[in-house]
Amino acid sequence: MSNNFSVSFEKIAKELSLETIYAPCELSQISVTCADLNRPGIQLAGFYDFFDQDRIQILGKAEIGYLELFKQEKLAKRLDKFFSLKPPAVIIARELDVLPQMIECAVKYGVPLLRTADATTSFSSALAAMLNIELAPRITRHGVLVEVYGEGILLLGESGVGKSETAIELVKRGHRLIADDAVEIRRVSSRSLVGTSPENIRHFVELRGVGIINARRIFGMGAVKVTEKIDMVIQLEPWDTNKVYDRMGMENEHTEILGNKVPSLTIPVKPGRNLAVIIEVAAMNNRQKKMGYNAAQELLHKLGMIEDAKSVESSEWDAF
Repeated sequence: MSNNFSVSFEKIAKELSLETIYAPCELSQISVTCADLNRPGIQLAGFYDFFDQDRIQILGKAEIGYLELFKQEKLAKRLDKFFSLKPPAVIIARELDVLPQMIECAVKYGVPLLRTADATTSFSSALAAMLNIELAPRITRHGVLVEVYGEGILLLGESGVGKSETAIELVKRGHRLIADDAVEIRRVSSRSLVGTSPENIRHFVELRGVGIINARRIFGMGAVKVTEKIDMVIQLEPWDTNKVYDRMGMENEHTEILGNKVPSLTIPVKPGRNLAVIIEVAAMNNRQKKMGYNAAQELLHKLGMIEDAKSVESSEWDAF
């Protein structure tokens, strides 16, 4: 499956320690746009229906062993057909020997040929995980992302509501900052969203009246993190006396981001409220709900207002 994003092969080779056997140009000039991978055993056997030539091709022990069964002429024809479709790259796993005919076809059709010492399955898993992140659909939201007790909390709200100040208070209390002002959110799966900060503003925080600070420099490396899964969205808004806020927490609210639903809360802000403590409690309560416990249900059960403390469906939280 292709999308509008790409990653250079230079980054892939560096991250996964790939050995370059042949490259038609600098690896930095070769881009990958498809997160799916393929082990072309059935193609090498001659069946090319449904073959996706945008996928990186990985050859393991089975594929190389199968090719070695052919005589030279038939082997040359099979490899010529395979490389003529010009996949983005062919990677040989387990540091297996590269067949001379394979190098000839790679040069002929300008297909990058690389090799890894890793086992085929473990390498495929690592490459797929990297591509899923690098090529994931993404958006940038104005907000703050912090890690609180292992929960990724995305703080949203209008400018000046106190998101950055709350984040600094949380950092002082031992939690970690991921992004301030701009949060780049990637949809890495149908259930998971991962947030990070644009590299040029990473670890910087704007505090009105103080200016720009570097959280990593002031609070140390333990106070920051590069990426974090988004487990909860908290909307901060000025207290509205005409609005009725949820006081029980019986109903599970969600915010939809890139098609994924994330549990959310709306917290009103007014002088005297300790937002950092409230967010800490919200993070712990969110974790309890994911584990199947709802304090509001238990209270209503003890008051005799519902027959079963588990009567309110909590399956919506199971996915998180």
